[in-house]
Parts: sequence; C-alpha cells; structure tokens
Amino acid sequence: MSGTPSDIKLIDENGIRIDGRKADEMRPLKIEAGVLKRADGSAYLEWGKNKVIAAVYGPRECHPRHMQNPAKAIVQCKYNMMSFSVSDRKRPGPDRRSIEISKIISEALENVVFTENFPRTSIDVYIEVLQANAGTRVAGLTAASVALADAGIPMKDLVPAVAVGKAEGQIVLDLNKEEDNFGSADLPIAMIPRTGEVLLMQMDGHMTMEEVEIALGYAKKACQEIYEVQKDALRRRYAAQAGAVDEDDSSDEEA
Repeated sequence: MSGTPSDIKLIDENGIRIDGRKADEMRPLKIEAGVLKRADGSAYLEWGKNKVIAAVYGPRECHPRHMQNPAKAIVQCKYNMMSFSVSDRKRPGPDRRSIEISKIISEALENVVFTENFPRTSIDVYIEVLQANAGTRVAGLTAASVALADAGIPMKDLVPAVAVGKAEGQIVLDLNKEEDNFGSADLPIAMIPRTGEVLLMQMDGHMTMEEVEIALGYAKKACQEIYEVQKDALRRRYAAQAGAVDEDDSSDEEA
C-alpha cells in the first residue's frame, strides 16, 4: 500500500472505479471442477485477470511420520506463484509471502474438513497461481475449497473468500491490481455463508470501525455470490460424470 501516483485516479467523481466497476461490484468469476485427471480433486479458477489452479491429494499416509496425528488428519497446503504470473519475473520457489499464505489457507481449510475421520493421514492441497492480478490468496482458497469437494473429502461446507479494501477514502469490493498497490487498506475475508462463521480475516492498512462494518457487509454478500459459483462448478462436474456413466451403460447394452 502506497500513495497513488498523480496520473492514476482509482475512483472517478461518479464513484466508478478504474476498471469500470461500482464500489460493491466483483470482477467476473469462473470456476471449473475436476480439471486434472491425476489429482484426487482439482479446480481451475479465473477471477478478473487472476488464473489459479488447485489440486488435492489424499487423505493419504502422512510423511514424514513424525508429523502424523493419531487423532486426525493434517491439512498441508502449498501456495505458489509461478515465475511468469506477474509482470516482473518472480524468482522461482517459496518465499516468505507464499509460506505465510500457505499456512493461513491450511488453517482455514482445517476448520471445515472433518479431519477426525482420517487419523494419521495428510490431505495435501497445492495451489498454483498462473496469472496474478491482486486477491490471489482469496482466489487460491476459493479454488482449493472446490478441489477438496471434488476429491470427495467430507467438509462442513465450501469456503468462499474475497478481499475488500479502501481506495481514495472509499470501501471497495474485490480489489484490482491498481487498488491493491495504491489503496490504503486490504482486508481478505473467508467465511461460511450458511453460518456466517469467519475462517480468515487479515488487515493490511487502516480502516475505522464503521468502514470495517461496511467491508464486512460487502464481503458477506460477495461470499454468497462466490458460494453459488462454487456449487454450480461442482454440479456441472457431477452432471458430466453422470452423463459419462450413462453413456458407458448404454454402450455396454448395445454390445
């Protein structure tokens, strides 16, 4: 977060943002489930200019063994931004930011997965950011949640997530790159829409209590919209699977 250069106006006099959206409007979101054949579960997400893929493996035996928990599974997440995902080439491999994001996503997902059903195992979640344009942690968490469901892992519910921020004194939903770079606050939030339980909330910057309340209102409404897109991705996945099974059955009968 830093001051806005004089030649960039994030919000015009009519309240329209630099990419044409209103303050409470999200970028276009598209999710596809079951995109990787070799993973137990997977999802591909496009959110604005973000492109993210998530893969889930497990539950499987936890290695190294000293990390095993005799009472439950552990959820291990690896979040990674590809070198070509940003305009300035990123150094390959984990950095401090990706390690931190991996940890918070693991913790959020552990709160929804019924880990007690799978003692001594590991559920491994891999998130690869192919193209980044602000909000990659919430995009990664949203995709990972769908991938877990695609893997058939029992969960309390899906986890939608979104970032709300502050730009030029206004609260705005789903920050784009310019707002993220030059705005004055960023508040990633993940919640379970059905119960309102908040699984992730981080603050970078400053907001008043009144602004936080507005941000939470925006986030709650957006998470419900994201939740519907997540469910639709899984419905389409299961419908395609059912169609494939029906085709196999009919070809067997013909034979």
